[in-house]
Amino acid sequence: MRRCLIAGCGDVGTRLGLRLAAAGVEVHALTRRSVPPEPLRGHHVDLTSPQSSWPRHPEFDSLVYLPAPARRDEASYRGLYIDGPARLLDALPTAPRRILFVSSTAVYGEDDGGWVDEDTPPQPRTWNGQILLEAEQRLRERIPGLIVVRFAGLYGPGREALLSRVRAGRAGATGHWTNRIHVDDAAAALHHVLDLAAPASVYLGADGHPAAEAAVMQWLASRLGLAAVEPTAGPPSGRRISAARLAASGFAWAWPDYRAGYGGLLPPAA
Repeated sequence: MRRCLIAGCGDVGTRLGLRLAAAGVEVHALTRRSVPPEPLRGHHVDLTSPQSSWPRHPEFDSLVYLPAPARRDEASYRGLYIDGPARLLDALPTAPRRILFVSSTAVYGEDDGGWVDEDTPPQPRTWNGQILLEAEQRLRERIPGLIVVRFAGLYGPGREALLSRVRAGRAGATGHWTNRIHVDDAAAALHHVLDLAAPASVYLGADGHPAAEAAVMQWLASRLGLAAVEPTAGPPSGRRISAARLAASGFAWAWPDYRAGYGGLLPPAA
């Protein structure tokens, strides 16, 4: 039986684990506090702590590293994404054959509305993007066959930040490009990449349909039956994320754009 270790079994990690388990994979999950649902085998481990008590692990065929920081600050990010993977690999008896590191499109610095793909040189402008890129590079030095998936904004059940902005009467910007991927598709994409015979070294995890912020927010307001708010104007900003490589690998999105994804979260249109 194949064994997979998921380091960080939050929302996406749990969805991925359940998919893998349904496919006959024995899934072990590292969490700080939560107890993953059966049949996932949970282990409480603090990936940021040198004093963490590591359970005795069997050998794993694959490892997916996708924890979420307890706090959004540089120290937490460095402890989790720079030091955490090294500690985990040191604790395992052997390195898994396939290792997948979940990163973010924050590693790109483009902010003029242009297109970004896997061949775009990462030039992060923010500290979180800089730390994630450093983490990718350090881990690749240790694991040359590392696979990196850089996700755009995640949305889905329980992730209603944009809906809250719309309900509060906030306006979107006409020139600001946004990118997203539904949490179900994020988990499915990770499963898909894990199973590829010859995966690429980097994939961008987005739905491949960038949209202007104002268009998304106006559509949501309409679906919620709220009065339209005049969007703000401005020069092109943000970036447009291409998902062509993921599509070319054979992946099919269940929620291919924001209308499909948010439509599944909202009551039926009147």
